[in-house]
Amino acid sequence: MDAGRRKRASEVKAEGLMRGACAVLAAAAALLVGLDTETETVLLIRKKATVRDVHALWVLAIAAGAAAGYHLLHLLRCLYVSRCSAADNRCRNSRALAWAWLLLDKGCAYLTFAVTVAAAQACMIALDGAHALQWNKVCNIFTRFCQQVAGSLVCGMLAAAGTAFLSGISARNLFRLYPSLSHSQGSSTK
Repeated sequence: MDAGRRKRASEVKAEGLMRGACAVLAAAAALLVGLDTETETVLLIRKKATVRDVHALWVLAIAAGAAAGYHLLHLLRCLYVSRCSAADNRCRNSRALAWAWLLLDKGCAYLTFAVTVAAAQACMIALDGAHALQWNKVCNIFTRFCQQVAGSLVCGMLAAAGTAFLSGISARNLFRLYPSLSHSQGSSTK
């Protein structure tokens, strides 16, 4: 029984580390894109590129910040669970909470991935331009701005991949609460 507790404690610590990494990556994505501005002079006119110029980037900043907060709250939950003994922690064995955490993890993974891909699509227009719409390449003018946005997109995709992995851990924790079919059949034949 003691070995099982130690194994569960190490699993909670690993989940906590993964949540911390996802929180840092999502916060980095939000800060990189949210605080990114650059001012350049184009044909004697000063132009300033900000995150509000491309709505997909603004949504990325908000969604990545929300994902960072979500992972930070779950990190605090992991710290609480690791401090409590198995007898004291009733919420670890709650199916309703396990379902809620699984659905929230899935939603966070899908949201982070979708927003990051939408921002990447908008950035491809800034990188290549849209000749049919007579939109020029923006990244030729605002290179530092585009480089920071690219870094933010990489952090956002890594945070989305980490969140997808964490949703797998949440699914494992949920289905651990359900007895297996073979175990219940074996006990019924006795």
